[in-house]
Amino acid sequence: MNEPFEVMGVVNVTPDSFSDGGRYLDAAAAIAHGLELARQGAAILDIGGESTRPGALPVAAEEELRRVLPVISGLSSAGVDARLSIDTSKADVAAAALDAGATLVNDVTALRGDPALARLVAERGADCCLMHMLGSPRTMQRDPHYDDVVDDVERFLEERMAFAIAEGIGEERILLDPGIGFGKTVEHNLELLRRLEQIVALGRPVVIGTSRKSFLGKLTGREVDDRLAGTIATNVLAYERGARVFRVHDVGPIRDALAVAAATVSPQWIPTTPKSSTT
Repeated sequence: MNEPFEVMGVVNVTPDSFSDGGRYLDAAAAIAHGLELARQGAAILDIGGESTRPGALPVAAEEELRRVLPVISGLSSAGVDARLSIDTSKADVAAAALDAGATLVNDVTALRGDPALARLVAERGADCCLMHMLGSPRTMQRDPHYDDVVDDVERFLEERMAFAIAEGIGEERILLDPGIGFGKTVEHNLELLRRLEQIVALGRPVVIGTSRKSFLGKLTGREVDDRLAGTIATNVLAYERGARVFRVHDVGPIRDALAVAAATVSPQWIPTTPKSSTT
């Protein structure tokens, strides 16, 4: 990639996501949104049909497929200038999404939710993102505890990466996500960001997803649609500590902030203006 980071734009095709649930449930609206995020500089579009907000209930594979497949197919047919990611833990959904043009499987269960998913990813030669989550979306925020959150998350991701490699997934295809907000208190999230180098030391690109999350609201008093400043701060700090993929709702402003941070940290890199500037 030309930039020393990648912005992953969120395309939620759900009625109940914590931030934009229902806004892009219509396939045409979701496709238009994905194209706009790509114009703003998203290198990856992460399309999901099942909410993973705290307390969320599972969605049947048939319903998840009904939501996401027209969007992935539409974006692929439109020749979108971004890689397509399917945010799912189900092998059937991932298989159909890969057939439709996705090349990355973003699994919040780190290949624990469906025994068939690891082999599918390996056979298809897809990339995959392995995320740490304590419990399930329904239970993860019920009084989460760790001996040491960073050590525990590091061990978990190291073990899941070893599992993925043993299942035939190339190490070069693996991304790691410490799961900010997935079974963590405010203090846990801050400690993970503070000591992020420990996760980066596992040797694979680290994905950070802090966008609009509730811990930012608790720190700032801001409502969900007014957390851009906090999101920018956490992403810039995470970039400085070695994260390289940033899953966000507000692609344009965060891409700009990361470009300035990258040019400051790495003066040999000269940023280029995306196809459609937002500022």
